[in-house]
Amino acid sequence: MNAPRSFSGVERAAVLMMVVGDEEAAAILQKLDPEEVRQLGTAMMNVADVSEWEMAQVLDDFTGRAQERSAIQFDPRPKLESVVTKALGPERASTILSRILPPEPNASISALQWMDATEIATMLEEEHPQIAAVLLAHLEPATAGQVLEMLPEAVQPQVLRRVARLGPVTPEALATLTALLERHSNQPRRAVGVQMGGTREAAKIMSAVRKVTEQKVMPKLAKLDREVARAIEEAMFVFDNLLELDDKNMGTLLRNIESDILVRSLKGADEAARTRFLSCMSSRAADTIRDEMEARGPMKLAEVLEAQKVMIAIARQLVKDGTITMPGGGGDDDYV
Repeated sequence: MNAPRSFSGVERAAVLMMVVGDEEAAAILQKLDPEEVRQLGTAMMNVADVSEWEMAQVLDDFTGRAQERSAIQFDPRPKLESVVTKALGPERASTILSRILPPEPNASISALQWMDATEIATMLEEEHPQIAAVLLAHLEPATAGQVLEMLPEAVQPQVLRRVARLGPVTPEALATLTALLERHSNQPRRAVGVQMGGTREAAKIMSAVRKVTEQKVMPKLAKLDREVARAIEEAMFVFDNLLELDDKNMGTLLRNIESDILVRSLKGADEAARTRFLSCMSSRAADTIRDEMEARGPMKLAEVLEAQKVMIAIARQLVKDGTITMPGGGGDDDYV
């Protein structure tokens, strides 16, 4: 008898998702972020061959339901597509599913997820920047960053700008990608319109590249399209980045933040983040801020986010002025 298979936590959750009904599965997916959906979906593919015995071991509470099946040996695609679409809607679901489902005959450009960055960069050498942008938007940010660095320097800002400005990608555009992939892999694929790219995706790509590459690309992008460069820069610098400041720089930042802004910002932070900020203040000042947060009661999310934006803007200005320094960078993060 073969040794029992050891399931990871996400695989155990995947077995549950394969057993429960679509409505229940969709309700669970609605509570997860996109990366968690991707991980769970991938795990569902991995446990598609789980046996009845293994299912019973993993899900004692669902033994009755599990005994109705001899094994989950069926194509998980229809169920996966159904629950993800119900949870996220057609457009968001198509993007997530394209990153979960493995390549197969007539598959979409999700086959790129299984290609090496060097291979993709080579494939794009003579392609239009728009084609390169669509491909990068479809890749995981870390891989997309590697590919971007391998492209000619003159092309990099153009490609990043197009990633940031991508919206719905038409079947015609994906047909071009299909033809490109077929020339390199000889695998027929089906073109399906999906939502790709955007400022956040472009920011993720830039966050994945080396600092030297960022310092080359962003100023050039700013000359090409200052609005896009600014949007990407803002997306790269989020509230959680402030937690990376050392005590000295954090103290300097807090001295430049009005107490009302700090109170509203910290209302939306978890306890660990609050402790990090308040630990760089005097005990008396920290106690005052905590008292004010408690006195405020519930606060609208929009108010919290607006206050956090103010803190981020002040921090960026202090970095630009050379007053504080962010880890891994200096005052050169504002592009002119």
